[in-house]
Order: sequence, then structure tokens, then C-alpha cells
Amino acid sequence: MQVSDSSSRILAGLLEARTGQQLTMNRRWRIETALSALLRERGISTLDELITILVMGKEPALSNLVVEALLNNETYFFRDRAPFDLLARHALPQLATKRHSSKRIRIWSAGCSTGQEAYSLAMLFAENAEQWRGWTIDVLGTDVSSTVVDRARNGTYSQFEVQRGLGINQMIRWFEERDDGWRAVEPIRKSVRFQVHNLLETPPHPGEFDIVLCRNVLLYLAADKRRLAFDRLASAVASDGCLMLGAGETVIGQTDRFAADVEARGLYRRTDGDAIVEKRGADRRAAKA
Repeated sequence: MQVSDSSSRILAGLLEARTGQQLTMNRRWRIETALSALLRERGISTLDELITILVMGKEPALSNLVVEALLNNETYFFRDRAPFDLLARHALPQLATKRHSSKRIRIWSAGCSTGQEAYSLAMLFAENAEQWRGWTIDVLGTDVSSTVVDRARNGTYSQFEVQRGLGINQMIRWFEERDDGWRAVEPIRKSVRFQVHNLLETPPHPGEFDIVLCRNVLLYLAADKRRLAFDRLASAVASDGCLMLGAGETVIGQTDRFAADVEARGLYRRTDGDAIVEKRGADRRAAKA
């Protein structure tokens, strides 16, 4: 299936208009793979035929299916592992002290795809149940794709998906095998909520979170959309909360709303927050001098 330049441009424009995500030239190889199943299901022979249908507006729902197919939904449980170790070792102990009186922690997994990241957070707390006894832990997973959000809510994964990132003990403890795959046990499913949300829109309820994970999402946005996304994230992170990005993402040269946490590489703090970590780190170094 050949992908003409005009078809590529139209599909890239559709994706960006609906989600803010760019389908850059070095990612357009994905078009054929991403849309092949959809074309077979609809009996559409070529991409040019698909474009004709989209442009003529004969099947409005088809454009939604095309956009969802073009989204990159790559994810797996405890992805890259180190970020979750950082949360367990640094961010959560700090929050346990800061939120001791309210005993409530709110976490937002933005761009959660099929839910593995959000469920990984739920398991992180469940595996330390005694430490968090009596606490209210609110984990929210959001994604622009309604298809993946529906899958996340169901919490059922294939053998391959459930083995990615999980050890055998975690599989047995937190999932139950069924005819249609492995489903997260009820306590884990009930500890996470999911909703459709575009990162470029006003942050979801409750609007302020102690930790926001937005990993491997911003790199797909154009520079102006990325700045808007950082503004949205800044309005969603509590003044003493933190933001976590993907390993290949940074705030440097992208926004002045966040600064790196000098004590925990990989976390970012609001520059207008109560605890500006760069200043805090400088003050601590000065005191030691």
C-alpha cells in the first residue's frame, strides 16, 4: 500500500487538528501499518480512497477511527522501572510527610494509553498497603483516545501485555486469568479511574494533583502546542507537587513554568510553587559552604 505525499499531509493534518500531535516526516512510516487493519475492515482498497471518503465527509465516524489508529499507544507495566523507583524512593515519602494531616494523595497519569501506567501506580501503593493504611489515594488515568480508555477501564490484557514489566508474583497477585486474558483484580481496578481528556484542554477534576506523570507525550507535539501543554500541566500540579516526564523529554528551552528538581533527577517542580527547588538546592549548598 503506497502512501502518497498528499495523503500523508492530509492524515498528519487531521491528527494534529484533533489531538495536537504531529505526525512528522520521520514517523510517517507508521501510516501504512497503523491503518492497514482499518482499511481491511472497511473494505477500502487504498489510502487515497480513504482520503476521498474523509474529505467528502460521507462517514464522520471514520475520521475518529483514523485518528485513534494513528495515535502511538505504546506502553507497558512499570515502563522503564526507574521512574517508579524514583517515585517510591523520593516523591512519595516526601508527600507522606507533607500530606500527613489530610492523608490524601492525588496522581494524574496523562496520556495513559491502555492503562498500564495507572495500574502500575495502584500496585505501587497496594504493595505497601500498611504504609498507606487510612490514606485516600486517587489515581486518574486520561487519554485522548476513547478506545484505549475503554480498554483501560476494563483492565484486561493479553498474556504478552501482562508479562511486559511484571514479574510472575505480581501477575499472580494482582491479576486473574480468564478466557479473554488477564484482568486486574477488583481492588486494583477500583483504585484507579479513567476518562477521555486532551492534554491541551483544562486539567481534569479535581484540577490539582500532587504528582503528574506525562511521559512520552509532549515529544509528539509542535512547539507551540507543547508550551500550551506545559501551561496546562503547571495549572494542574500542586504548588509543592511534581511533574514527571519521559526519559527523552525536558523542560529546558520548552517552558519557564517548571524547573528540574536538583535532588531528584527526572522530577520537575513548578517555578512559581511554594518550594522552588533550584533556590532550595542553592540555599542548602550555600549553608554547607
